[in-house]
Amino acid sequence: MRKSPDISSSSSRGESNDRAAAVGSLYDATPSKWRNVPRAAWDSFKENPDYHITEKGQVGANGQVYDVEGAAEATATSPLARKLKGRHLQMIAIGGSIGTGLFVGSGKALQQGGPASLLIAFSLIGGMLFCTVQALGEMAVLLPVAGSFSAYSTRFLDPAWGFAMGWNYALQWLIVLPLEIVAAAITIKYWNSPVSSAVWVAVFLVMIIGINLVGVKGYGEAEFVFSIIKVIAVIGFIILGIILNVGGGQNGDYIGGRYWADPGAFNNGFQGLCSVFVIAAFAFAGTELVGLAAAETANPRKSLPTAVKQVFWRICLFYIVSLTLVGLLVPYSDPRLIGQSTSDAKASPFVIAIKNAGITGLDSVMNVVIMVSVLSVGNSAVYGSSRTLAALAEQGQAPRWLGYIDRQGRPLKAIGIASAFGFLAFLAASNKDEDAFVWMQALSGLSSIFTWGSICLAHIRFRKAWRIQGRSLDELAFRSQAGVIGSWIGFLFNVLVICAQFWIGFSPVQPRYGEPIRGTSALVQNFFQAYLAVPVVLLFYIGYKVVYRTPFMRCKNMDLKTGVRELNLPQLLLDESIERASWPKWKKAYKFLC
Repeated sequence: MRKSPDISSSSSRGESNDRAAAVGSLYDATPSKWRNVPRAAWDSFKENPDYHITEKGQVGANGQVYDVEGAAEATATSPLARKLKGRHLQMIAIGGSIGTGLFVGSGKALQQGGPASLLIAFSLIGGMLFCTVQALGEMAVLLPVAGSFSAYSTRFLDPAWGFAMGWNYALQWLIVLPLEIVAAAITIKYWNSPVSSAVWVAVFLVMIIGINLVGVKGYGEAEFVFSIIKVIAVIGFIILGIILNVGGGQNGDYIGGRYWADPGAFNNGFQGLCSVFVIAAFAFAGTELVGLAAAETANPRKSLPTAVKQVFWRICLFYIVSLTLVGLLVPYSDPRLIGQSTSDAKASPFVIAIKNAGITGLDSVMNVVIMVSVLSVGNSAVYGSSRTLAALAEQGQAPRWLGYIDRQGRPLKAIGIASAFGFLAFLAASNKDEDAFVWMQALSGLSSIFTWGSICLAHIRFRKAWRIQGRSLDELAFRSQAGVIGSWIGFLFNVLVICAQFWIGFSPVQPRYGEPIRGTSALVQNFFQAYLAVPVVLLFYIGYKVVYRTPFMRCKNMDLKTGVRELNLPQLLLDESIERASWPKWKKAYKFLC
């Protein structure tokens, strides 16, 4: 049973459009249409006539308790608004996830592993993510469905794993929202503000919720502005960092690689390197949002490939280059790094680098940028969690009411749940804010590893099904530059990171300052801080598998058609090749790279 009959029929779509047109003409026919603006605004929150879900426990065409076919159809025909443009996707890809992981969490990574471990871990995670996003881009251009990667896990792996990955991803972003607001409150404390942290939490929450209630276009415009600010700030820091390193500071002191020699390039050896991986994963969380946004993009065939390619440059420029400079300008033994000293744990290593140079005022500017960054990621958190919850409901894998989508294409009830989690940020007003930061970061960081590994494995299975069902790679509108080999590399590396984190959970890196982690209670607490996502994912997967007896998807039975946007691919490729032939050489090189 469905909430709307025959959702795939063109007549149903036509009727809903006629109803919408009739409502619009009713308002325009009035003597003063402005008088009806409040009513129109109110009606926009009403249920979308195309809203539908897959019933839980429905027996599908394959005789299984879980209706895989119905779930695929529901996500493919979701009434989410398709209002995101190419520039929105590009800025989401470039700066969408630059937040506390880079600006604040990198301090803990530097302290635990040293500058060399910082670079190695972020480079390896970045390389793995390049392969992952390329794989995601290939599937999302072909199948821009609601729920994206969790829906791909349901369709190409196992509905139970899709359920686990969907809830894993939703919980990750539900937790990230208060985490980012806590980080913003920590940043405010940098100025010794007399205003209570609770006041700032309320201000930030209202801003983020308001942006998301505007709709997907409001989210896209906000991210466009936020990302421009972050990109300008990081580029500015890179230029400043180079100048300071070569002796352009106030005292004219040449730094070079001084801190790589003393106190050293590595801290805590191989164990320190492994401990940085989960911090790097947390910092890169959100890179996959371009795939989730595909369902709300006007032209994913044109916009997504460009956005996917730009992820590589974001990794290289904004993470690797900036963290290289951080490692050159700040020694890992600096007691101000977060996680070392409770007296000054609110400072970012980016800010410390500026303060060490003796430049007054600029450290405050950088803190403002950090605040913008954390609000941006908080904004993405509401978007990511609400869309994932709505997609899960559409597939019958979450409570039905979470799938409610209004006439403006907003998943209102899912946005409400995501916003409610933001109130956990009031922990920032207590003396437990740093404990909350650590626990939230641990839960959300390792969750990303599961998401990325599932994307890679789903792509591997998708490619195999594509071949077995007699399809040619030339039929794909966009092909992963890393190919299936890149997906295997990404999947195996994600498995290695989970194994390394298991070791760090049992044998933790001892803090340079403060109490050592010893005793059964402290070791158990540390293990769950490092490995909290694993039992959560396993609980979701095993529980759903037992209840619904879902099948492992066989390649010959995988649905490769539902959700494909109709494209005359041969004609499109011909038109694009003619257009490329007229480009100058510099533009051809630019488009190849970006």
